[in-house]
Amino acid sequence: MKQVQYNGLTFVPFISKEEIANRVREIAADIKSDFEGSVPLFICVLNGAFPFAADLFRAVGIDAEITFIRLKSYQGTGTTGAVKEIVGLSENIKDRDIIIVEDIVDTGHTLAKLLVDLKKLEPARIKIATLLFKPEAERNGVKPDYVGFSIDPRFIIGYGLDLDGMARNLEDIYVLKKD
Repeated sequence: MKQVQYNGLTFVPFISKEEIANRVREIAADIKSDFEGSVPLFICVLNGAFPFAADLFRAVGIDAEITFIRLKSYQGTGTTGAVKEIVGLSENIKDRDIIIVEDIVDTGHTLAKLLVDLKKLEPARIKIATLLFKPEAERNGVKPDYVGFSIDPRFIIGYGLDLDGMARNLEDIYVLKKD
């Protein structure tokens, strides 16, 4: 892995595609164990969680369904603090087991709003799977049930994570280089 540049910023290798694949398999095994006998609905939060959700959904090994919603709270390298719903949920989730799939839980603003909205629809249970979690940055009491990697609050790109829409298709995860 070599460093990459976007918008004049330099990013260095952080988590390899092999490390990601291993953690996805481990999380999938945990979900399979926890949801055996159920047909959970995976709710992928677009756009960032798409690669993680696709890999996780294929690896879980039980009957399941998947749907997509799109929420946005980032602009550039920082959060705007406001969550704007762009594409909503159309499935009936009453009495369903739900697994929210996120790329990253940072401040928790996005997930906190989503959880409030979903709980109104009376699912049986809601679990959260996130590839990345920044526990030091979390401000809303959101605690993911399945975490790929806990990381420091640094800006990262790749494997779904972007900088103004770019770099989502990188197979590895990169971190903003410190000066």
